[in-house]
Amino acid sequence: MSSIKSFSDHAQCGRLEVHLVGGFSDDRQLSQKLTHQLLSEFDRQEEDIHLVTLCVTELNDREENENHFPIIYGIAVNIKTAEIYRASFPDRGPEEALRAARALTGGPMISIYDAETEQLRLGPYSWVPFPHVDFWLQQDDKQILENLSTSPLAEPPHFVEHIRSTLMFLKKHPSPTSALFPGNKALLYKKNEGGLWEKISSPGS
Repeated sequence: MSSIKSFSDHAQCGRLEVHLVGGFSDDRQLSQKLTHQLLSEFDRQEEDIHLVTLCVTELNDREENENHFPIIYGIAVNIKTAEIYRASFPDRGPEEALRAARALTGGPMISIYDAETEQLRLGPYSWVPFPHVDFWLQQDDKQILENLSTSPLAEPPHFVEHIRSTLMFLKKHPSPTSALFPGNKALLYKKNEGGLWEKISSPGS
């Protein structure tokens, strides 16, 4: 909220709008819990917030052979027209293995994009060695899917490959070192004129 409002201080009109999309009717009801947490948090804000789109849990659920799946896995927003549409992302951005390693070792959700500088800022991170990494790398796809996913039946096709590559990264880097974050500085990326992410030098490096 603070980030959004910092870019709206000069605005004389307009309103805060929220679009919630994602989750489905999963067996463990994780989507329902997360949806409730999000709505409760927005309700606690002092500002008037207008819920424009709500496509979550059972509203984003389809059933096939008595198994539940999300209808929409991802969305994109055209910031010029405010149009929201379904999207998939073959390219998942810079340093995917590094970001995934942090998540798999229990790192909390954070925002890595700085809207003011228009840069991605990654790290420096810390994590403890992933337990039994060699054991997990020896397991077949079924075991990885069943044990390292919150919703095994609903994962996209690339999930197991993504987990294996993340485990390989964690085996190579059991804890972050200066090799990952030279000078213990963040890794910075900025989009070039062609719209592709390029690594840039950290201040003072």
